[in-house]
Amino acid sequence: MASSRLVGAALSEYLVFGVLLLVGFAFVAAAMTANRLLRPSAPSPGKGAVYECGVDPVGGDWAQVQIRYYVYAYLFVLFAVEAVFLFPWAAVFRDFGPAAAAEMGLFVGVLALGLAYAWRKGVLRWR
Repeated sequence: MASSRLVGAALSEYLVFGVLLLVGFAFVAAAMTANRLLRPSAPSPGKGAVYECGVDPVGGDWAQVQIRYYVYAYLFVLFAVEAVFLFPWAAVFRDFGPAAAAEMGLFVGVLALGLAYAWRKGVLRWR
């Protein structure tokens, strides 16, 4: 008897999920339909033209990109991720003790070694 109540409770939870899923799909379908019915429509050849950043496309479609842009972006992401780990750790620093301080020191040290290596190789020099 108890197992049938558990099964019934689990099925009712799935039923609630299914109803919410259907309501979500219905809401999206209603919004899309309202958009189609209410929007203005004025097609023209200018609207169908190729457009890129407000500039008419000219020339070929192949261009070289400097790798240094990617290096700076990678370093930014690397240190942003470091900050994501460092700030919450600093907020609860006193609760962790000296072992956690040593581990975070090792983490920051490895990142500092990587930054020093990139600096020494001249990767950070803008040319």
